[in-house]
Amino acid sequence: MKLKTGAWSFGGKIPNKFERHIAKSVPLYLEGHQIIVRLSDYFLKDGSICYDIGCSTGNLLKKINKHTNKKNIKLFGVEKEKSMYHFARSKTKNEKSIKLINKDFSSITTKKSDLIISYYTFQFINPSMRQNLLTKIFKTLNWGGAFIMFEKIRGNDARFENILNSLYLDFKEDNKLSTEDILFKSKSLRGVLEPFSDFGNLGLMKRAGFRDIQPIMQSLCFKGYLCIK
Repeated sequence: MKLKTGAWSFGGKIPNKFERHIAKSVPLYLEGHQIIVRLSDYFLKDGSICYDIGCSTGNLLKKINKHTNKKNIKLFGVEKEKSMYHFARSKTKNEKSIKLINKDFSSITTKKSDLIISYYTFQFINPSMRQNLLTKIFKTLNWGGAFIMFEKIRGNDARFENILNSLYLDFKEDNKLSTEDILFKSKSLRGVLEPFSDFGNLGLMKRAGFRDIQPIMQSLCFKGYLCIK
């Protein structure tokens, strides 16, 4: 297999195997879904609007829709990758509350919302665009609404970064990912996946206007935040 630096995308055949692969690559991936679904009880009410930025297969929105007892809610999945968008549409076609948008979140006109989710999406957004996007999210939320963000993070310094990366490599090996697959994925993500440190993410959130921020999950270099406007 030829290693292609910076060639990773969510297109092609990725959507068909995305759910199987991601659970082996991201610690507590499905548990994070469960946390978000249960958190939605605190913010969704009758008539609420929710956005999932980078909704991938639409699986998280389907879980929220199945879980909630709120009426007339609208769940918008925003997915700019065309192949993933079409895959998600096929999976959510019978979900009347779910509407998918094949655009970049930064380019759409948003409606006032009670919940916005970014589940391992910001790390793939150009760093120069993240602050403006977070500011847009803050402005889109109703007062008392929530932004939930899960991200891969860098260690606080070189020593912690080395420890986290080493244990993360163990995690992938424990999940039977081959050395070749791990190396290929690592090289293909160069310049595509650019995580910030915990300090960097908190800085973005605070500059956007968020003051009430609570960590809700962390496993190694993967962390979830709950931000309330």
